Amino acid sequence: MANRTDPTAKSIHGTNPQNLVEKIVRSKIYQNTYWKEQCFGLTAETLVDKAMELDHLGGTFGGNRKPTPFMCLVMKMLQIQPEKDIVVEFIKNEDYKYVRVLGAFYLRLTGTDIDIYRYLEPLYNDYRKLRLKSSEGKFTLTHVDEYIDELLTSDYSCDIALPRIKKRWTLESLAQLEPRRSALEDDFEEEEEKDEDEQLTTGLDDGHDKDYYHGHSPTRERDRDRRRDRDSHRYRDRDYNRDRDYDRDYDRDRDYDRERGRGRDRDRDRDRDRDRDRERDRERHRLREDKDYGRDRDRERDREGRERDRRDRGRRRSHSRSRSRDRKDRDRDDERRKRHARSSASPTRDEPKKKKKAEKETREDGTDHPDPEIAEANRLRASLGLKPLK
Repeated sequence: MANRTDPTAKSIHGTNPQNLVEKIVRSKIYQNTYWKEQCFGLTAETLVDKAMELDHLGGTFGGNRKPTPFMCLVMKMLQIQPEKDIVVEFIKNEDYKYVRVLGAFYLRLTGTDIDIYRYLEPLYNDYRKLRLKSSEGKFTLTHVDEYIDELLTSDYSCDIALPRIKKRWTLESLAQLEPRRSALEDDFEEEEEKDEDEQLTTGLDDGHDKDYYHGHSPTRERDRDRRRDRDSHRYRDRDYNRDRDYDRDYDRDRDYDRERGRGRDRDRDRDRDRDRDRERDRERHRLREDKDYGRDRDRERDREGRERDRRDRGRRRSHSRSRSRDRKDRDRDDERRKRHARSSASPTRDEPKKKKKAEKETREDGTDHPDPEIAEANRLRASLGLKPLK
């Protein structure tokens, strides 16, 4: 709950205000003791007291990248999102320089282009010293105007990527900003007025009142030409400085575009190499699958060949066994047939002998005696085992 953004806060640059700080730096701030103890429950009013206690500025330092109290307070301002009037009062505060720098940094993160130039450019006239803690944890000396120039010209400050803003000459060409007027121009004008007053006094003392008022004094003409040349040189120098700033901005933008193009080319080459490696791995995997498939197919073909040979050998063995069985059966049938023929042929040959023997036995029994009584008595005697009657 202590790290959540205020529900009434508006999105800045299309995102959560706290997302303007990188995730790693944001997590370091959430884990910092100063954030947990000193920044808990701060409001826009009580934040001023903590800002007045600041004695240096900076981003993260040390081996574990510990955030400074300045960064913790910037994070707290992004979380509670104070009103614009409070931030402007921070910037206009001349008693506490770190309060002024804190407001300027917050406005650089969240403000519009016009507000940034309008409220930060007057701080170029502040030459007070500041203590800046470097990433090694050492303090270095800087000034307010130098730090404001860093905020307006660089894209990175205090380990935070600053949002990109339009160039000043772009806003001037769109009539959204007036040309910047240096504070030294007032001093130049005062010096010019002094020179004119001195020349006027000198001219009146020399008795050249008539020439001065009629404008035909050679001294006045010479001073006017000198002043005109000085003004033309000053405006030329200002135009030259503006063109030089424009050229420097143009070169920086061109270098940035070139670096971004190189980074895009590197990303494209990296993607191409990754696609080539992926395609090579896919081709190697396909070849391995084809080899495995061919090996499995050869193994399956060998198995089928062995099965076919086994079936053929079994078929041949069964065929030879059936042929030998058929031969044995045929021989057995022939033997049976011969035996049957032999047994069936013997009764036809022995039948007359049996008939003759039966007739002979019948004659010897006396059962065929012409006398029926004697034949009956012989049959009875034959059953008793006695000799027949004659």
